[in-house]
Amino acid sequence: MIANNDHRIYFNADSGYGPHFAEIGERYGPFDLALMECGQYNVKWQAIHMMPEEAVQAALDLRAAVAMPIHWGAFTLALHPWNEPPQRFTDEARRVGLRYTTPMIGEAVIVGEQYPDHEWWA
Repeated sequence: MIANNDHRIYFNADSGYGPHFAEIGERYGPFDLALMECGQYNVKWQAIHMMPEEAVQAALDLRAAVAMPIHWGAFTLALHPWNEPPQRFTDEARRVGLRYTTPMIGEAVIVGEQYPDHEWWA
């Protein structure tokens, strides 16, 4: 968690989905932005890598106002296409009404002001 007087940001690295996200949300949330890992997944690895839909649920559990899919497209560890994680993440976020941001590599995200949301990987 990164926090100052104005904003709270949650950064999620390798993690399986579980009740710890709701506990973190209760104790430290709500968060203005949650950066959620959603790539290199497989049902056999659910203890260490979330499926994209689980990453969306984790962001909801954290009480995040905006979520950003991260930790995808850099390494080929799983058998899914490189661009499947952000697509599944954004599809699920839209389905459940979670606001998300998907900046292009190097594009600025300004917490509380600017949240790019174009699907540049498609």
